[in-house]
Amino acid sequence: MNALHICAGHLPQRAAELLDLVRARAPRVHCLMNTVVQKLVADGLSALGAIPSMTSSPEEVASFVAKADALSVNLGTLDATRRQAILIGAEAAVRLGRPWVLDPAHCDYSPPRAVFARELLVQGATVLRANAAEHVLLTVPVDVVSIRTGEADTVSLDHNTLSICNGHALMAKVTGTGCLSGAVAAAFLAVTADRFAASASAMLAMGAAAEMAAEHARGPGTFEPALLDALANLTSEDIIKRARVLDEQG
Repeated sequence: MNALHICAGHLPQRAAELLDLVRARAPRVHCLMNTVVQKLVADGLSALGAIPSMTSSPEEVASFVAKADALSVNLGTLDATRRQAILIGAEAAVRLGRPWVLDPAHCDYSPPRAVFARELLVQGATVLRANAAEHVLLTVPVDVVSIRTGEADTVSLDHNTLSICNGHALMAKVTGTGCLSGAVAAAFLAVTADRFAASASAMLAMGAAAEMAAEHARGPGTFEPALLDALANLTSEDIIKRARVLDEQG
């Protein structure tokens, strides 16, 4: 998979094009997702236009990854069975040439989880999506796209870095919005070989949808369904109109 430099000025149009491709192709994303957020992630992918599958059974994972276009791996609610399923799923994705996203959820709380995240990063991950506390514990291989989420999301590969300033504070009040953003990145990776553009486009799409949702929400309880509606109704024009993207030093 080749990655091309894309500047801040070109990203909104590219993100709009990739959103249209996701809608046209309806990629299947297999999600090895923590148990707390499975429904939000599945509903969010469906709203966007992708097709989720969610099994974490070690006996089934390889078969589901084989039928998927991309894989999203989340280390939340990690136990021995889920760890086994993740290893099987990641191996299958690499063997079959499927892009996959690693979200090392709360690895800053658990040293064994941080060790596991480091092991996975060198086993062919396409993208790392982590918050600042998680990200600082991990060394990102040069061929892995780094997404560091926060008040602004930074997306980096090699010496290319974009800062995406879209989003809303209510995202932090609803458990699973970050997990969903990793799965959305997987959906975008499924429709282009340019993993840098796909990752940045996914963050821009999520940020724009969050802003749209916040305009109708009264708090976190109404923000979650509003976010699903916003993902379903998000258009190319919304992305281009709302985009706030900066070039940064990589």
